[in-house]
Amino acid sequence: MLEINGAFGEGGGQILRSSLTLAALTGQPVRIVQIRAQRSRPGLRPQHLAAVKAIARLTEAETTGAHLASQELTLRPTKLRSGRFRFEIPTAGALSLVLQTVFLPLSLAGGTADITLTGGTHVPWSPIFEYLSQQWLPVLAFCGFRAELDLRQAGFYPRGGGEVRAKILPAKDLNPFLCMDRGQLTAVTGFSGVANLADEIAKRQKHQALKRLHDHAPEAKIQTQRLPSQGKGTFILLKAAFSKGGRACFTALGAPGKPAERVADEAVEALLAFLETDGCVDHFLADQLLLPLLVVPGESAFRTNRVTAHLLTNAHVIDQFLPGRIHIAGAQGSPGLVQVSGGLAR
Repeated sequence: MLEINGAFGEGGGQILRSSLTLAALTGQPVRIVQIRAQRSRPGLRPQHLAAVKAIARLTEAETTGAHLASQELTLRPTKLRSGRFRFEIPTAGALSLVLQTVFLPLSLAGGTADITLTGGTHVPWSPIFEYLSQQWLPVLAFCGFRAELDLRQAGFYPRGGGEVRAKILPAKDLNPFLCMDRGQLTAVTGFSGVANLADEIAKRQKHQALKRLHDHAPEAKIQTQRLPSQGKGTFILLKAAFSKGGRACFTALGAPGKPAERVADEAVEALLAFLETDGCVDHFLADQLLLPLLVVPGESAFRTNRVTAHLLTNAHVIDQFLPGRIHIAGAQGSPGLVQVSGGLAR
């Protein structure tokens, strides 16, 4: 039984989710203690519990401590299986994080998986649906992972109620990811969306972003969208593409009393800060690539615009299961080089 300290480093839910994924991939029984101990509401919240239950179903695992507010969990995975599943979060908890937790095990389970997830699709502190579809999944597809994502209904905070359906096929012909030199900026594209609010808000977000980006990307293109949802909300996504395969993606969400222009400014300023570095991928994707690249045979390497506490904590968790697979060069808060030695076999 491998024991993982859930209070290490940034001490958030990522320690739990990465441990669950790695337990499913390796078959390693795991005990996680002090789960989210540093948070204002420690222990398992609904979205974390949904991830636990999802992995337990996929691996036919025995669990103890799988209940709300629990700060200690054990999981003993047995057989990894595919099939049709529904994973529900009864709040606006981020369903994207549950999807990322089960994605790799389902990619290696030997069959096609059809899953439905409910909860939050556009909520703070997590990748929104469009980030998954426009940034995360295309890079994984380049590496050989195969999936389709469909947003049936958006779920904004605090209402939730979003629904995403995903079809995950067995991974095939996996290739390492290498991006040391991003090349020249070739395009900036994006989406500005609203749910149950005036279209004018999406247009204001779009025009503010285009105005701020003009000196760097005068040909930038941003589409406006209206999303089906039970609640109200807005978002903007900006994606930069580079000539040698570099890619960066930044998002921002609206909130009551938050002007549309400020929503746009948040995403623009994050993108402009990225452009001032030599990063090949944004710091969010850098963190999200560690686990998938463990599965890919060979050596992967890429530069990121910022080494974050999240990245370092995730690397530490991986090192508990598979020592020596992740190497990160660069100080926290600065650009850095990430190297992953892959080829994981269950």
